[in-house]
Amino acid sequence: MSEATPAAPPPVPLRGRWTMLAVLCASLLLVAMDATILNVALPSLIEDLRPDALEQLWIIDIYGLVLGGLLVTSGAVSDRWGRKLLFLSGFVLFGVASVLAATAHTSVQLIGGRVLLGLGGALVMPSTLSLIRTIFTDPRERARAIGVWAAVAGAGACVGPLVGGALVERYSWQAAFWVNVPVVVATVAAGVRLLPEYRAPGTGPLDWPGALLSVAGVIALAWGIKHLAKGGPEAADVVILLAGIVLLALFARRQLRLHDPLLDVRLFRNGPFVAAALATLLAMLAIGAALFLISLWLQYVHGYSPSEAGLRTLPSALAMLAGSLASPWLMHHMGVRTVLATGLGALAAGFLLLALAPEPTTYPVVAVVLAGLGLGDGLAITASASVLVSSVPQHRAGQAGAVSETAYELGVGLGVALLGSIHAAVYASRMTGALPLDAADAALARESVGGAAEAAEAAGGDRGRQVLRAARAAFDHALTTTAYVSVGIVVTVTVLVVCLVPRGFKVTGSH
Repeated sequence: MSEATPAAPPPVPLRGRWTMLAVLCASLLLVAMDATILNVALPSLIEDLRPDALEQLWIIDIYGLVLGGLLVTSGAVSDRWGRKLLFLSGFVLFGVASVLAATAHTSVQLIGGRVLLGLGGALVMPSTLSLIRTIFTDPRERARAIGVWAAVAGAGACVGPLVGGALVERYSWQAAFWVNVPVVVATVAAGVRLLPEYRAPGTGPLDWPGALLSVAGVIALAWGIKHLAKGGPEAADVVILLAGIVLLALFARRQLRLHDPLLDVRLFRNGPFVAAALATLLAMLAIGAALFLISLWLQYVHGYSPSEAGLRTLPSALAMLAGSLASPWLMHHMGVRTVLATGLGALAAGFLLLALAPEPTTYPVVAVVLAGLGLGDGLAITASASVLVSSVPQHRAGQAGAVSETAYELGVGLGVALLGSIHAAVYASRMTGALPLDAADAALARESVGGAAEAAEAAGGDRGRQVLRAARAAFDHALTTTAYVSVGIVVTVTVLVVCLVPRGFKVTGSH
């Protein structure tokens, strides 16, 4: 059998296929939850560890940035060394990292734990999608399985704040990490027994120089965007961003010359493939930033407890579930372009409603916004994953999983970094007026709404209430401004997607 047409794995019985999908989804739920579970735990964490504003952003988004940087390499490794092996190894590391993060007494240790969580997640996530390609060989059935996969991934991101809120309120922020451990143990035990192994036959050795270029390039690019988004960039930030672009260009050039590349960059000549990757990145950028900012808005502006705040983010999870499960049927009857455009349109409509709503913003408006964002994410993520997985042959499914998950995780991380930084800059610009505080407390209040709450509590009385009113108004105005920026981003990407996907294009599974 030639390398171009490797032997297909034996078919998996129907009942076994859906049991295996349940195991994969259990791991995916946990990895996806960890991208957002700290959103509502952040106030408690801030009170305990006292991280500064930059450390707060790193605690939230370093997980996604590390995960995104390693996904291309781990996708290639899974194809060569075994998808089951990588999946189980990554999930064991995920459990160990959860213990490290849960026992953190400093911000540095917590950030280190989140780095290892990202590494474990990077081993797990491409394997889930590539194993779905291995297990489900029929295109229609595979589309339904990917719909379930996308629903779980999206629901994990949306339910993370709810679970995190309940755990923080009842126990502590550390419980948001301890909850991972029993799930890891049960899933690894089931995976060892149930999941099939698959290694691509005839593959060459791993391209380690290419892997280094990929990891360094993605992380440098993300770092540069993050720091430039904060405003007042330093020369080093620009240099790092440019270095990331150069490293990724060198990676692409190297892959074009290899017979067995880590990532077949020629796939990006395919319009629907590029559109699917863009839609995934944009959809997760939107939901990652929105859940982060809205969770802070619910707690600091409206004073809800962590569990109450998490409960009020449920409209996004329910709408995402509906969109993900409906997407396979809609793709079959309406085509991929219509589903992608509809999903991105729902995202744009949600942000537009948030931007146009009169200030102060009310929760009923936010609930509708969350539902629109969830529906848009569900439609866009499922359609995109189906296109990406079906665009590659079976023995390169890890590459498709890597592209999908890189876009997914970078979207969440960059959403918090980019839109979160824009929000922080607008907030600070609205807090320039005189505050009834000394210089140190006034600087703390201008740094973040959490800092304002801390300074107001220390001031007490009328002075404290005055600080809170100013901070809440500034936060609300910054949320509106960020929504306008989000509308512009979504509309731009929607136009690109519609141009890249031909009318009537459908997922055929011909590979």
